[in-house]
Amino acid sequence: MFVGTGSDVGKSIINAGFCRIFKQDGYSPAPFKAQNMSLNSFAGIDGLELGRAQAVQAEACGIEPCSEMNPILLKPTSHQNAQVVLNGKPIGNQSAKAYFLGTDRDALFAEAMKAYHKLESQYNPMVIEGAGSISEINLREKDITNMRVGLAVNAAVILVADIDRGGVFGSVYGTLELLPPEERTLIKGILINKFRGDIDLFTEGRKMLEQLTGVPVVGVVPYFRDIHIDDEDSVVIDHKSGKTKDGLVNVAVVLLRRMSNFTDFNVLERIPEINLFYTANPEEIEKADVVVIPGSKNTMADLEHLRKTGLAKAILNSHEKGSAVFGICGGYQMMGREIHDPENVEGTVNSMPGLGLLPVVTTLTSEKRTVQSEFTFRDEPGICKGYEIHMGQTVVQEGVALAQLSDSTSDGCFLNEKTWGTYLHGIFDNWVVVQSILKSCGKETTMQEFNYPEYKNEQYNKLADHIRESCDLEYIYRVMKGIE
Repeated sequence: MFVGTGSDVGKSIINAGFCRIFKQDGYSPAPFKAQNMSLNSFAGIDGLELGRAQAVQAEACGIEPCSEMNPILLKPTSHQNAQVVLNGKPIGNQSAKAYFLGTDRDALFAEAMKAYHKLESQYNPMVIEGAGSISEINLREKDITNMRVGLAVNAAVILVADIDRGGVFGSVYGTLELLPPEERTLIKGILINKFRGDIDLFTEGRKMLEQLTGVPVVGVVPYFRDIHIDDEDSVVIDHKSGKTKDGLVNVAVVLLRRMSNFTDFNVLERIPEINLFYTANPEEIEKADVVVIPGSKNTMADLEHLRKTGLAKAILNSHEKGSAVFGICGGYQMMGREIHDPENVEGTVNSMPGLGLLPVVTTLTSEKRTVQSEFTFRDEPGICKGYEIHMGQTVVQEGVALAQLSDSTSDGCFLNEKTWGTYLHGIFDNWVVVQSILKSCGKETTMQEFNYPEYKNEQYNKLADHIRESCDLEYIYRVMKGIE
């Protein structure tokens, strides 16, 4: 089990790396995180929803993701409220206070452990991820995802600390000192993550940390930029903000407050002719060749925010000047003529005009559609893949469908090559779609077909190699087997 001294220390990526290491070493691993909070989710093969990080970790294991890998998922709809997804299906929206104080924590933990034991009967080892910091003593009694899980399954726990943010000695020592004895005994190692510079210079620091805590440092993992693994935490977007660049196809992803599934655009970052960046700057949006409105967990609130900040006007101006505008999921809904919310799924506003770029009308519903899909894109040959996670039905009043699904239904609305929307997440992972974007801007790529599944597989192997070189695998295997 990998736990952290705080959020964004790299637990999810470390977990994915060990998932691939165990697979390479002949085991049949599976990931597990009892409770996750994220707007970046995925639809499993069974049509049930789970956090994107566990889907990535399952991919590193070479297995299909399923909701048991993340039985409780919280998807924020505002600063204080979130949709609660239990065993892959939404059970309603709650405030943070109501969720932490009003829900039956024992019942939720029982559901989580039921999912864990179902996976445990099929896979070995289980590779568990904690959430945030394990030393939040004010929340310990409410814990259903960190050390309570470790105690329940007697996990060999590795504490991950981010040295790049500074204060690694205090964060590790303080974290361990705040643990009760029964939890502290589970901590079998400390893993220092995101180290920059000459690792030999940390030799003395490593010894001091071991002397202070009595816990061995099992690895010091160097910071990397050349390994690309899908990240779940939107913190990474802070490093992807930017502006237009001369000579490239500039693709601006509109930075929504409740943006979901930002991994939809990772492939576009790999295309040499494309400069992809996230922005809430109206001037940069007006200068972009392509504007993409991404998914949102609260479509109407984000659309209202676009209007208040001048971003909606910038999108319309950009389109009027000849730039392409594409919408994904919530962004597709925003591009339409109207959005209706008769059941108050997202709030108290019953109806709102859209941006008017597409001849479609959306009605939000309490029922969520989560499904993996195969489809054909426009009239292009070949089968594409994507997935849907949305609440709402959209009626196309004019134009034609963007995609034909394998179940004989259609998706999206295509008005012209520079104006379309879709519910299909992952649509840009398909080469024919990438080519169509470049073509709409009068460009072609020098790349051969980009095989994204093969590329991701290579990245998992690179990550595994990187961790192997940095960690004491022999010791980790011993503690996993109960041999110390």
